[in-house]
Amino acid sequence: MKSFKFAFFGEAVVIAIGLFLGGRAIKQGIESFKAMDRTITAKGLSEKEVKADKVTWALKFKELGNDPAELYDRIEKNTGTVVEFLKTGGIKEDEISLAPPTLLDQQANVSYMSESVRYRYKANCVVTVVSKNVELVRKLVNRQAQLMRYGVTIVGEEYGVDGPSVYYEFTGLNDIKPEMIAEATKNARKTAERFAEDSGSKLGKIRTADQGQFSIENRDQNTPWLKNVRVVTTVVYMLKD
Repeated sequence: MKSFKFAFFGEAVVIAIGLFLGGRAIKQGIESFKAMDRTITAKGLSEKEVKADKVTWALKFKELGNDPAELYDRIEKNTGTVVEFLKTGGIKEDEISLAPPTLLDQQANVSYMSESVRYRYKANCVVTVVSKNVELVRKLVNRQAQLMRYGVTIVGEEYGVDGPSVYYEFTGLNDIKPEMIAEATKNARKTAERFAEDSGSKLGKIRTADQGQFSIENRDQNTPWLKNVRVVTTVVYMLKD
């Protein structure tokens, strides 16, 4: 009987020790998990103003008439005038493209109008310039009114001709990406270090990082050839005592 009690007591001690050690291991695991969860998320911004390095200029004009043959001759003549204006201004031939004119028979839609139209046919014509020489194109845009001397009037938006007349782009994003990401990450670290210092902690290693999406927008509506490039980097840092 005494042997049985001793054996039972021994098993109880073993179980107790096992529970103690197991509880300690669990406690350590929880403490370790909490320590791992001590993080701070910081955002870093990088902005850069750049000049557009590509421009698309659509010179749009229209022709009205009742005689298709005469209208065709005027379209050819005025298209040639626009092309000559561009070439004389320094635009290369391979930077100029001609789109087929879109012809509208206005008499066919007379039932939708309150009175008959004066000209039966209306042609929308577009000569497009795509160039890397942004400054040169900007100068020619400012001089486009000179075409009126030769009977060509460049118009704004017309039916069937959508989009802005001059569209500026910045295509050199890959060249400035590394520099901007580095700056955004540096700014994120500064923010995280300040927080860690205020909370009595030290900044540890990076746990995760997300560079975010780059955005390219006009600096303002009056200078569309100046672009504002922006990126926000999100970095999660470990904290340590």
